[in-house]
Parts: sequence; structure tokens; C-alpha cells
Amino acid sequence: MISAKRLVKWYGPTAAVSDLTFDIEPGQIVGFLGPNGAGKSTTMRILTGYLPPTSGSASIGGHDVLDDSRAARAQIGYLPEGTPLYGEMRVTEYLDYRGRLLKMPRAERRRRIDEVCGRCGLEPVRRRAISNLSRGNKQRVGLAQALLHEPPVLILDEPTAGLDPKQITAVRGLIAELRGRHTVLLSSHILPEVEKTADRVMIIAGGRLVADGSPDELRRRVAAGGRVLIEAKAGAAALREAVGGLDAVARVEVSAQDDGWTRATITPKDDADIREAIGGALLARGVALREIRLESASLEQFFVQVTDSVPGQASEAVAQGGAA
Repeated sequence: MISAKRLVKWYGPTAAVSDLTFDIEPGQIVGFLGPNGAGKSTTMRILTGYLPPTSGSASIGGHDVLDDSRAARAQIGYLPEGTPLYGEMRVTEYLDYRGRLLKMPRAERRRRIDEVCGRCGLEPVRRRAISNLSRGNKQRVGLAQALLHEPPVLILDEPTAGLDPKQITAVRGLIAELRGRHTVLLSSHILPEVEKTADRVMIIAGGRLVADGSPDELRRRVAAGGRVLIEAKAGAAALREAVGGLDAVARVEVSAQDDGWTRATITPKDDADIREAIGGALLARGVALREIRLESASLEQFFVQVTDSVPGQASEAVAQGGAA
């Protein structure tokens, strides 16, 4: 449904997008992540026809975004970052205006305005001027206009930017409802939201695709080291002595001690699951064990790991919290 082939975009001497290739199947919800300056917004603008690529090609629903631009854009509902709206218009006036730009018949416009106001939670404010709305409701208006003509493809650039936790949850639920009915490409700097919403995650850094897979697949790559978290009734020195000498253990890091209990992270020498060996070693010494588990990896850990290898991206990613 969305296809990019060797996309390149130069701004003067700077390559914002470099040899970017991917395909997105119909009905997928895909999270598009990357540090600030990675090329996400540039890629989205190319896909929506707002920017031409320097080289390469992109298509939406089989329509080339340059050679068949009108047909390609007709397939898309687009929410740009910042939700540009006409503040002097009422919500329904603005949606009607958008519908007329899309050449929707009057009866269809009225029907769809009622439907998207209901789906996006805009019924209580549909007759209010957009300038008087909260930031969360303005974002809902932006989503409503993207959905208005029932496009098969939605491209959402930071759809939860500036929203409070309750509003984020509502938008996440709305996006999840679109699964299977629309193909969705969304960027977000809130990585836990992407984990809960997306079927697939693509991470770019330095204008290149550096990771692609389901959230579970990417988390498993971080957890492949098999680090084990334990809490045992022993001092730090005794704990290191009990498990540090095991052949499979590479390192023991004590993180906290409280009332005789010690928390530690144990790193194996390979990818093996060392929980049984650790439990046996502690049991042999009569050490009580209150917790033992494999470390839970997060998408954020993987994000930092893969962008850290790209020059000029890692520190910015950490400082900015993930994406832009």
C-alpha cells in the first residue's frame, strides 16, 4: 500500500534521507521512529507529495507520488506535525471546507462530518471556533479531517504531541480502531505509545533505515544478552562470591541494598538462560531468594542501541527523548 524505493533527499550539502527503501502492507499500523533530524518528517512529506525526492521513487496504493500525484494524494489522509488549522472557523465549518476541497458531494460531506465528529470525540465542541479549543481538541480536529474522506492510507506526524495522558490514551484507542481498515504510518516521540499501538516499527537514523520489525522482535534483540535480575538475602560481597564464580557468569552488578536484601543484575558470558545455575548456587549456600527474572527489554532500549551507532544521532536522541 505504501512503497518507497531508494529515496534520497538533499538539502544543499545535507542528505536528509539516504537510500531509504521499505514497503508497508494494507491494514498495517507502522510506527516510524528516529532521533531529531533523522529524516522522518522529510520522508512523510515526500510520501504525501509535499516534497519531491532528489532521487528514488515512492507510491501510494500503486500510484507514483510524482507521476500520478493527484491519484496518490487522493489515497491519503494526512495529519502534519503541529496540526495547522483555521482558527476563525467552527469545527464543522472547517471540516465542510476540507470536504469541499476534496470534492466530496454535499450529502456525503454531512454524513462523514457527523461520523468523524463522533469517532474523534468532537460532538461537544463541533460548533465552537477552533481558536477556542484546547490543544487536545485541536488535535482531534486534525485527526477528523484526515479521516474525513475515508482514505485507505493515514500518515500521522506526531499525532499525540502536546496531549495529556488521558488524551494520549484516547488517541491511541482511536488509532487502534483503524487497524485493518486503514494503513497507518505514524511518527511519535512517545515510544511506549508506539509499542502499544503499532504492528511494526521502523527506525531511521541519519536518513537510513536501521531497524524494522514488530515491537516484540525488536525488544527480543535487546534481551538476547540474557541478563538476570535477582534479589537475595545476602550482602553484596557474599552475593558476588556465590554467583560471580559460575562459569556462565560474566559480571555481577549490585544496584541496591535494603534491610539485608541485595538487588543485582547478572550478565552471562553468552546468550544462555542462567537462572537455574544462579538459583542452584544460592540454594547451595542457603541464601534466600525473593526474586529472579530475565531483564525486560523495552523499545526505548533498542532505539538507543541502534541509533547510538549512527554518528551525530545518539546524544541527540537521548536528549530529545526519541524522535522528531
